Amino acid sequence: MTWKNDQITEQDTQKILELAKSALQIEGDFVEFGCYKGDTSLLLAELLVEKSPENHVENLVDNSAQNHVQNPAKKLWIYDSFEGLPTKSPEDESILGVDFKPGELQITKREVKARFLRANLPVPIIKKAWFSELTSTDLPEQIAFALLDGDFYQSIKTSLQLITPRMNKNGIIIVHDYTNPALPGVKQAVDEWTDNKSNLNLTLL
Repeated sequence: MTWKNDQITEQDTQKILELAKSALQIEGDFVEFGCYKGDTSLLLAELLVEKSPENHVENLVDNSAQNHVQNPAKKLWIYDSFEGLPTKSPEDESILGVDFKPGELQITKREVKARFLRANLPVPIIKKAWFSELTSTDLPEQIAFALLDGDFYQSIKTSLQLITPRMNKNGIIIVHDYTNPALPGVKQAVDEWTDNKSNLNLTLL
């Protein structure tokens, strides 16, 4: 599948896939917080299928939709409100980020699922909720790879809190928009969270 993403650069996408490939040898599933149209999700799903030990998918039915299958060795879980961006916190305010308004970047869960079916890829486990509504029961038992693309302070802070107890000690965490001056809340959330967590395998894009 060729690169296509209007929110993540090709360079960042290649870095994400490079790190995802290295996470294939780590025990645990893949998670993505903030999928938008599912562009990166599709690439991750394709990677998991290609690198399946049997090089095919088995029948593993997602409890939210029949006839959707995944590679049983390592599953992909994606999380999104499917209601667009939430309301900003004070930490997110930036002159450069005035276009990031509540409801922007909205797409439906059905549209994302349809993209997987058209690409003949297994539909991941999709959780439709604001991150603040999620609990530990909504996450896999162990996480090998986590891509966080929540855009705003509270979204990144909450997703980091959710994944931390489930991360494999060798697992890989990627936070997108850390270097984006239009979204300053991302950097603040990460900097607060990483205090005294220098042993984590964290990549900031």
